[in-house]
Amino acid sequence: MRIVHILNHTRRLNGHVHAMVDLACAQAAVGHDVCVASGGGDFDELLRRKGIRTVAVDHRRAVPTLLRSVLILRRLLRDFSPAVVHAHMMTSAVLAFPVCRLAGIPLITTVHNEFEKSATLMGLGTRVIAVSDAVNASMQRRGISSSRIDTVLNGTIGAARYEGRSEVPAQLQSPSVLFVGGLHPRKGLPDLLNAFDIVHKSRPDVRLYIVGDGPLRQEYRSMADALSSSSSVEFIGPSIDPYPYMLAADVFVLPSHADPAPLVLSEAREAGCAIVGTDVDGIPQLLENGAAGILVPPNNPTAIAEALKDLLASPENVGLWKAKSQFRIEDLRIDRVLRQTFEVYSAAISGKNSSRSQFANSA
Repeated sequence: MRIVHILNHTRRLNGHVHAMVDLACAQAAVGHDVCVASGGGDFDELLRRKGIRTVAVDHRRAVPTLLRSVLILRRLLRDFSPAVVHAHMMTSAVLAFPVCRLAGIPLITTVHNEFEKSATLMGLGTRVIAVSDAVNASMQRRGISSSRIDTVLNGTIGAARYEGRSEVPAQLQSPSVLFVGGLHPRKGLPDLLNAFDIVHKSRPDVRLYIVGDGPLRQEYRSMADALSSSSSVEFIGPSIDPYPYMLAADVFVLPSHADPAPLVLSEAREAGCAIVGTDVDGIPQLLENGAAGILVPPNNPTAIAEALKDLLASPENVGLWKAKSQFRIEDLRIDRVLRQTFEVYSAAISGKNSSRSQFANSA
């Protein structure tokens, strides 16, 4: 099958980019002819190495630029003759919609950032993929018919991005608590900082490590510096591969306020971390509704602190939840994402309603 993926860019440290790269490489690995149309970025070399064609399509939101991009996309579809076009962001869907409509090619859209109001535009797709059941339900509330939307839960295990990655744990002082994510309000890092300060009063030996970058990095660092636990908080900065930190951590915490289906949880579970995550959006589904990680209410530092205290009360507790992180871990493999995505493609090509019922995500 010939497939075109379209998205704004292919730069690292962007979840929707990672998800697309993983899927495109998996598709190419099983013999499909794949092309990625984007503004370009860090992953273009990997894509080309995997036999995937890359085409420059500028997504900057200026009318002349977008008109040129529509023409480029039109030529690409004419020359490449894909069976489907798969758009991964809102501007991509808007660019692809008229071209696909004129060419009679099904347009698949994936809702990666449901928290954005403009995500409604993903309804332009012939079929719509939601990255978690929570996103599926939200998009239906926005008016997308259940007959056109399918859930394909994010998963990363076995992805081409991880080939050759280090399996050597980082040097962290134990007991350690780890956060990996963007430093912006949606990820809820201030809640973790305040929770850690509570824990530190009774457990001064605990250390908190923060991997990531973002617009509020300095603000969060200043916030941490003002806490009594400041000497036990380390901002590591951005990392191309946070996996060695996960291998070394005792507890991984994701205190998000909104998170459609964070890939980082798949990575943390693969690394065998004991996990604490907030009960929002796709996090419960990625943690098997509490069977593979501890769920706490969002916006609640006290609840995070209590969960950490319980975990760190003994090495046995940490070990128990490390083991629990492996429950149904096979469902987070990229080959399951590949298979379920092709079910959506097949439904779009045949013009049939979904062959996969809403909220049915098991491998």
